[in-house]
Amino acid sequence: MTLLDQYINVRKYTEEICRLLHPEDHVPQPVPFVSPPKWHLAHTTWFFEEFLLKPHLPGYNVFNEDFSFLFNSYYNNVGKRVLRANRGAITRPATSYIIEYRHYVDMHMELLLQTKAAHPDIHSLIELGCNHEQQHQELLFTDIKYILSCNPISPIYNEDITWENQHNIEDGFVTIDEGVYEIGFTGEGFSFDNEHNRHKVYINSFEISRSLVTNGDFIEFINAGGYHNFNLWLDEGWSWVNENKITSPLYWHKAESGWQYFTLSGMQDIDPDAMLTHISFYEALAFAEWKKMRLPTEAEWEVASAEFAWGRRWEWTHSAYLPYPGFAKPEGAVGEYNGKFMINQMVLRGSSCATPEGHARSTYRNFFHPDERWQFNGIRLVKL
Repeated sequence: MTLLDQYINVRKYTEEICRLLHPEDHVPQPVPFVSPPKWHLAHTTWFFEEFLLKPHLPGYNVFNEDFSFLFNSYYNNVGKRVLRANRGAITRPATSYIIEYRHYVDMHMELLLQTKAAHPDIHSLIELGCNHEQQHQELLFTDIKYILSCNPISPIYNEDITWENQHNIEDGFVTIDEGVYEIGFTGEGFSFDNEHNRHKVYINSFEISRSLVTNGDFIEFINAGGYHNFNLWLDEGWSWVNENKITSPLYWHKAESGWQYFTLSGMQDIDPDAMLTHISFYEALAFAEWKKMRLPTEAEWEVASAEFAWGRRWEWTHSAYLPYPGFAKPEGAVGEYNGKFMINQMVLRGSSCATPEGHARSTYRNFFHPDERWQFNGIRLVKL
């Protein structure tokens, strides 16, 4: 596949995700950590315009001067921006105008790709832009789910999506011998800067589960009073539980007939054998404590990943998001992509049911704050 083909496919898929939405679905922002679909459509387009067309396509005319302010996410090097919590207030320009913007930028990007794609710097920036948009495609699914979950009639996004009901295909534990291993990206193909540099780590022998924790496993934790036993929780996690009155995973509801959860295909009875999802780091750690086990470190996860199936839930690790040895941020705005977030966040490994095809790697380092759980994340345990 050529880089032009990759670009076209990625851009089309973003619009395909939004095609099932009503116009009104594109605007709401019920909480600050969720962005409106319209904003995703515009921001991913702004990325190509700002970092590729403006500096590298001679004679390019910016589509709308206001968009650099409206749809910049967190790039201080680029200029001022709308506060994240206020993205839902951008009712105008209309979504239809944003689609015009996308097509305008696509037309000029295809011209750039046809004339300058072989240039190493431009090629790497386009690859970054495509992978950046794939990240937003996953965020689109999770943000759409959260937005629709706030609607009291529990609307259906797509009745054919049954991700919440995915089952494990393996069981038991695998033993990894102690020794010195290498982790981090190596080889050909795209990778993010936070996956570098490849380096050696020493790991003690450990046993890691081939399967992820299921809904049924977590119901046992709830029934055993897991959300009421402070001995299972980190102090910060216990404060989070009490301040937010947390009594179950996100989207779970206790009905007369039993537990139900909101899914992209509407409200459903919980499948006890399906893999648990939408869980915070705090909950994952408390569950592990209750099971008298622990979470893997990210190094352990990467070393062991060839021994088990992964890719349907982002998996919490007990590793803080920190730079690898020798990591250096690139100069300019692109350097803001990952490095400045290396504080107060935990690493998740693998990928999820919402991750676009071709976007997953065993070296991929996802990261979120420990209380965040609107992504499709889950729990894999290690024996003490």
